[in-house]
Amino acid sequence: MDQGKIVAIITGAISILLAIAYLIIVQLLDFRGEMIPAPVSQLPLAILGVIPKI
Repeated sequence: MDQGKIVAIITGAISILLAIAYLIIVQLLDFRGEMIPAPVSQLPLAILGVIPKI
């Protein structure tokens, strides 16, 4: 095998490993459940001052 094929095989294997790791991380984050925003009472006052009153 020439060096180009070896580099291609190694980079392909790294790519597949990164893709599998990404899918595992996404599944773990999704497994935690629904993302619920923080209550308004916990927002900093600077952010609350920017929100217009309705």
